[in-house]
Amino acid sequence: MTPLVARLIWWAGTVAWYAIMHPNVRRSRKTPTTQRPERIRERVLMAISFTGLFAIPAVYCPTGVPRFAGYPFQPALAWLGAVVLVLALVLFFHTHRRLGRFWSVTLEIRQDHGLVTDGIYRFVRHPMYSAYFLWALSQALLLPNWIAGPAGLVGFGTLFAFRVRREEHMMLQTFGDAYAAYAARTKRIIPGVF
Repeated sequence: MTPLVARLIWWAGTVAWYAIMHPNVRRSRKTPTTQRPERIRERVLMAISFTGLFAIPAVYCPTGVPRFAGYPFQPALAWLGAVVLVLALVLFFHTHRRLGRFWSVTLEIRQDHGLVTDGIYRFVRHPMYSAYFLWALSQALLLPNWIAGPAGLVGFGTLFAFRVRREEHMMLQTFGDAYAAYAARTKRIIPGVF
């Protein structure tokens, strides 16, 4: 493993990520929404997440900028990052596959929205967030730069911190006791832990 290969793996993972997401974006847009709270707040959080998970590493990978924040490349960490990225993509794919037309990039309830509690959702309430955290972790392992590497963890971590409680409140309002019972038996993003 070399730094160039690690950067190419990051790019390949990013392309695969969007290849998984794109058909679901098109499919979900065909289903009208019934709830869409605080659009400006959502856009700001999405911009912060996008900056950390894509914009900063997309500048770093071809240019090495910011150079002052670099540290020595560790092939073992990069290999681990590649494995974590594959796990993130598999989880991302299964999450999208199970959600189908109910998926949304922002907080939304769609017409005839159903509560999904099977498949990967048997283990955690928010496997999509789990996948994003794994993607961000892989970025930190693949890119030996104190800014570009952990930017995804900071960017997505910000979105998660300011969104997850609001999302769960919205789900509780929409699905009531069924969601409360589901939340009581599952963790948010790490099975059996958190």
